[in-house]
Formats: sequence, C-alpha cells, structure tokens
Amino acid sequence: MEIITVNPRGFCKGVVKAIMIAKETAKQYPDQKITILGELVHNRYVVNALKDYRVDTIESKGQTRFDLLDQVNEGVVIFSAHGISANVIEKAKQKGLITVDASCEDVISTQNLIQTYLNQDYTILYIGQENHPEAEAICDIDRERVIFIKDFNAINALNIQAERIFVTNQTTMSILEIKDMLDAIKQKYPQAIISDEICNATRTRQEAILKLEDIDCLIVIGDPQSNNTKMLARIGSNKGIKYVYQIENVTALYDKNIGQYNRVAITAGASTPSYLVNQVIAYCNALRDNLDPMEAVNSVKIFL
Repeated sequence: MEIITVNPRGFCKGVVKAIMIAKETAKQYPDQKITILGELVHNRYVVNALKDYRVDTIESKGQTRFDLLDQVNEGVVIFSAHGISANVIEKAKQKGLITVDASCEDVISTQNLIQTYLNQDYTILYIGQENHPEAEAICDIDRERVIFIKDFNAINALNIQAERIFVTNQTTMSILEIKDMLDAIKQKYPQAIISDEICNATRTRQEAILKLEDIDCLIVIGDPQSNNTKMLARIGSNKGIKYVYQIENVTALYDKNIGQYNRVAITAGASTPSYLVNQVIAYCNALRDNLDPMEAVNSVKIFL
C-alpha cells in the first residue's frame, strides 16, 4: 500500500491566528470569564482543548450569534474565525462585555468588499452554505440588499430589476461548484460584477486533490460541521475517487479495510489539529508495514 500525504492540509493561517488569540486572551484576562460566541473554528477537539485555557464555548444549533449573545452576561466574549456582524459587536458593547475579534482576515476582506459595493448602491448576491456563521455575518450587513443564494434553485428564482449587481461567495465553498453557480448568475445578469472570494487555503487544498492521480481511496479528516472539510470530500468524489472517507478521527477507520487499497491519499480540513492527521498517517503506515496500528496511533503526541 502506497500512502500519499496531500499538501497543504490541516490548519490554515486563519485557524492558527484564532487559536493564538484565544490563548492570549486567557493570559490577558486571568480573572475574567471568557466565552467564545459559537465554535472558534469548526472542530470539537479544538473547542475542548481550549477549555484547558479557561475558554468556554457556547453553541446552539439554529441560534444566530446575535441570539447566542443573550447567554453571555459578563467578562470577555471572543468572536469566532467565521466573522461577525456590526450588530452583534454593538450588542456586546451595550452589555458591557469586553470584545475580542478572532475573525479570519480573508472573511473580513470579503465583508469589506461587500460593504464597498453596498455603499455604491449595488444589490449583493452572496453564495454560501445555509446557517453557516460566515454567511450569517455577511447577510446581517444588510438584510434587504444582500440576497443569500444557497443553490441553483435560488438562482433560477431570482427576479432582480437592479442594474447594479455584485456577486460574491463564502470563502470555503467548492471551487468547482462555485464556478458553475457564478457562471449561471452571469448568464442571467450579464451586467453583474463577479468576485470569487474562495480563500487561498480552501483553494489550494481542493486543487491538491484535483491533481491526485490513480488514487483508490481518499481519507479526509475533519469535523462533520466543517464546510471546507465537506468540500474536500465532495471534490474527491466528483473527481471520481471510488472510496472517499470523511472522518473525524482515526477510530472511524478501525472497521474499514484500508489495507486493501493500493494507493491511499490523506488530507484534512483547515480546522483539523495536526495530531489527528498524524494519528491517521501513523495508523496507515503501520498497516502497510505490518506493525501494530494501535501502538502507532498511541505513539502520536497530542497537542494544540
């Protein structure tokens, strides 16, 4: 069995920055209660590890960041890497909370770009994943003039009379799907200005999968809630890789006969800790070399 470790993989710069900010905030405010509004990044192992730094997370499915803020009544509130709206920031300040923003720079760039076109009286079409916090923050900029697009049905249903239309997207979408959706909008509204805002970390990870050749099995490691992880798995399937396993950790492979494949590629989402990736690599290497896979997994150092 040949094992191909796909590069790049794992933590992106935005995730590294967010985790660093959370750790530094704990040091800066040793006597304050610290709460992250929603998961800092979409990985429960990161969320759990931050508890060791006195940093708690509040998350509730179906609740917006604005609503979640009702549960934070003291101390420091950290806004996640996915971006935050001005309405939530203002509400936090009105509650007397200390605010810390861990938003990814690429997300902030997209927010600023949209605001620039809103200031020029453009209607915004924003393509994203429904209920994703990044999309939530974007749409909250202007609920009337930012129109959310989740799929081709939403594109077909559009009936916009405005001449000025600006189109952009969530930073963690599939590079293949977003191209088709942007093309469909351009065909319907030729005057629209298009800006593909998929971030470099997402793009390079997806492109690395598209460059793979003769792969029997692709293992994608990441949290089930991580959109960029889901897109990596989808890209692999769309490429025609017959066996694609999207897993949260190495234990998901224990009932899979990974040793049957000739060429196995391993990658990970941008919010996946390195040790989770290393455990999968160690497990596959041990299978290949006829060693004890459990011993190999247990030898991997756990760290954040």
